Amino acid sequence: MCPGPEVGPENEDFGEDVERAAISTGHLPSFDRVEELLQQARYRYADVDDGAVADYIPTLARAERNLYGLAVTEVNGSTHTAGDAWPRFSIQSISKAFVYGVLCRELPHRQVWEKIGVNNTGLPFNSVMALELNAGAPRNPMVNAGALAATSLVPGGSSEAKWQLIQESLSAFAGRRLELDVETYESEAATNQRNRALARLLDSYGHLYFDPEATTDIYTKTCSLLVSVTDLATMGATLADGGVNPVTGERVVDSITCRHVLASMAASGLYERSGDWLYDIGMPGKSGVSGGIITVSPGKGCIATFSPPLDPAGNSVRGQRATRFLSRTLGLNLFASRPD
Repeated sequence: MCPGPEVGPENEDFGEDVERAAISTGHLPSFDRVEELLQQARYRYADVDDGAVADYIPTLARAERNLYGLAVTEVNGSTHTAGDAWPRFSIQSISKAFVYGVLCRELPHRQVWEKIGVNNTGLPFNSVMALELNAGAPRNPMVNAGALAATSLVPGGSSEAKWQLIQESLSAFAGRRLELDVETYESEAATNQRNRALARLLDSYGHLYFDPEATTDIYTKTCSLLVSVTDLATMGATLADGGVNPVTGERVVDSITCRHVLASMAASGLYERSGDWLYDIGMPGKSGVSGGIITVSPGKGCIATFSPPLDPAGNSVRGQRATRFLSRTLGLNLFASRPD
């Protein structure tokens, strides 16, 4: 069992009112004001040229470093875009948050908490040392080891059944069918030796629940799903709206699952920089090495950004700056007791 508090998730019964509890923390400014601020964020950082495009996966190395798109989707379904909001790219590690949501939807929450954990490792996303230091326990679902363990737990008696459930569920978050980028999948499959090693190490400790090679393959496919920054905003807004996709009206997960996913994102969504992110931005976030970041404001909506150049921790440079600006100007910081 992963280390955790004495009283675990949902271990205390608060009655039926918990599921119906309000999640709103206020509201966004007017539609026109959101549009204005999103354009400001786009132009404010358009000339920033810091960071390096990920090159350890061949297809990612070919990304256009000047691409820069922003989107905000509100819980009422309104969507705002600026810049390169429609080009598609592989979702990469942002998928971890949504696969975790699928797992929490399909299995008892306490069982998921015990097997996956929620605590930040303080080490890079693909760290082997983090596993060894914790007796092979994955610690949280936002690092590669935890995502592999989560993938292995997804219901389904075969690789195809697990993959189908993941693809269909992530598509429901996005409000449209997400397709596999075969080129990226094949490129990653040819270079994912570390993830294969992590899966085998998890298996040796008894913390993997499906075949290691098959689990790694499903995980690689999941990271290779194609999204736009607008898709990401809708996916994050579904978490902000208590599990209901605000664009399609479909319930994808329940509100308790959203709470657990957002808590995990807050703790470790930006890996070893998660504490800095929460201190600076004040919202749960999740990044991916293709250059995407989602940031969720419960009850309000989601900011999504896309710009391929990354900092040393693997987080989009422009995306971080734009999100910081929008967090403050839109009044989204969860820890702000009054406007800046």
